[in-house]
Amino acid sequence: MMTQPWIETVREQAAQAAEAIGQAAKLKQGQVVVIGCSTSEVLGERIGTAGTLEVAEALFDGLQRLSLDYGVHLAFQCCEHLNRALVVERACCDKFGWTEVSAVPVPRAGGSMAACAYQKLQDACLVEEITAHAGIDIGETLIGMHLKRVAIPLRTSVKGIGHAHVAMAATRPKLIGGARAVYEAPVIEDSSANCK
Repeated sequence: MMTQPWIETVREQAAQAAEAIGQAAKLKQGQVVVIGCSTSEVLGERIGTAGTLEVAEALFDGLQRLSLDYGVHLAFQCCEHLNRALVVERACCDKFGWTEVSAVPVPRAGGSMAACAYQKLQDACLVEEITAHAGIDIGETLIGMHLKRVAIPLRTSVKGIGHAHVAMAATRPKLIGGARAVYEAPVIEDSSANCK
């Protein structure tokens, strides 16, 4: 049952998740974090069956810590009924050159979290796809399609929000090359060394 103390706990757990990914992913200002969330799962119900804007608002409040504390952009993934499009601020869409699509997320087509974000973000719009630097998946909504390659799972102290399982990921550049490739800058002691 949703009570005000339970809602406050969800808000605090979301804030803890924001801080955990901020530290574990070593987020930098201007990066993008994708948020996938099933409010139904947070309530302990099957995904897509019991979503609520009240839970979404509590989650949004807690997750806003990422923008406030780390200066990152948030992208909220819609549900499958809007093909997992994302709610972002229009300035972010323009900055990264993402493709805007025409739809307005509502709880039954987009999901409660996306609908909430669409109302709360400044000049929100919907984009088709992104490549985020990191992500939080609340309730196993499958955010991988919107992460940059190569995704790295993060193990933090935050394992859940409400009744939902929480997974987090960071990303790193691809390692390229073969047997002779070097992945960390070498220390060159002899400045006259011949580079061949």
